Amino acid sequence: MPERDKPRIAVLSPFLDKQHGTERCVAEQAERLARDYEVHLYSNRVEDVDLSKIVWHRVPALPGPHLFAYIWWFAGNHFQRWWDARFRGLKYELLYMPGINCLDGDVISVHIVFAEFYERVRDELRLSSNPVRIWPTLIHRRMYYSLIKILERRTYTREDLPLVVVSQKVAADLKRYYGRNANLSLAYHGWDRERFGRVSRAKLRAQARGELGLQESNFALLLVGNDWKKKGLPCLLEAVRRLANPELRLLVVGTDTRAPYLTSIQNAGLGERVQFLPLRRDVEFYYAAADAYVGPSLEDAFAMPPLEAMACGLPVIVSRQAGVSEVISHGTDGLVLEDSEDAGALVSLIHELFSDGDLRQRLGENASNTALKYTWDGNAEQLCAVFDGILRSRSGATRCPATEGC
Repeated sequence: MPERDKPRIAVLSPFLDKQHGTERCVAEQAERLARDYEVHLYSNRVEDVDLSKIVWHRVPALPGPHLFAYIWWFAGNHFQRWWDARFRGLKYELLYMPGINCLDGDVISVHIVFAEFYERVRDELRLSSNPVRIWPTLIHRRMYYSLIKILERRTYTREDLPLVVVSQKVAADLKRYYGRNANLSLAYHGWDRERFGRVSRAKLRAQARGELGLQESNFALLLVGNDWKKKGLPCLLEAVRRLANPELRLLVVGTDTRAPYLTSIQNAGLGERVQFLPLRRDVEFYYAAADAYVGPSLEDAFAMPPLEAMACGLPVIVSRQAGVSEVISHGTDGLVLEDSEDAGALVSLIHELFSDGDLRQRLGENASNTALKYTWDGNAEQLCAVFDGILRSRSGATRCPATEGC
């Protein structure tokens, strides 16, 4: 084969798009890595990604329960890469993946530690605590989580394997469960400057509020996410109930089951003040409509919506249990709820924002300035630096020009 100008790398992910957290991060990274690498993407499905400079190797997906789909994907990408190496001569200098998608990876970005996640949901998975009709689902989840924990212990305990964590919280989880505290790099998420910002929010605001039926006097709180319990919705609903402010509106965006919340919403008389809304590709529409972003997450490695909201100049409230709180200084560019289940403290923070326009403006302006520090270009540069270290150690020479400005 002809000599290549760029190192060839493989990126492994079951699917990529720009609508989900981890997948969004890897999609943004892959597009930028293509500037300095010959990027080959192994995936079942790809959406919203510029493939003009990326080679996509489609790995057929297997329909069915998630456990079996994961095992099939795991075996399938191994076989596809073997086939490409054996019959097409495709050799890779480096294999990169989010989470554990193969056994021979060179760099892993860690977006969640499943051992920690399992501890949090363990009680919910008990058969004795649930009706018999959902036992098959619970057993399937327990089997899947058990497999992932086995793979985590096999993989994350290897200190020779570089890990890129999305927050210090993830690093702490790795140390707690696997004693891992070396060969770790931190790379916070970024945001899209073409989509988010104070100017774009101002342009969209009137239209967005009009479409959502928000009056000028309404104060709209926004929460974006797909696991509403994990995102702290129960605490947020309780805080709204206690505030008893008829001007408050709560916009809950995402895909989850509404049933657990509808009865409590009706009993609290919040039916007219809470809207459940679908995810949109132009999520900036919701940031434009809102007056504040509130995410009292029970646990979150690093949620992107709060950072995107900050980029749009929204004042934000996040919990200390969320990794994004690491980039926020309480009272300067956002507000941090120390206990994610303390509805009383959340009431106080929301009331501060509602009653103090100067505070909202100051937090919003500072938040947008803070967000400028965290971009996808910067995230990719940090990842390139890790790649460069690996390639340099193997060849004795720097291979990644991206460290000079990916």
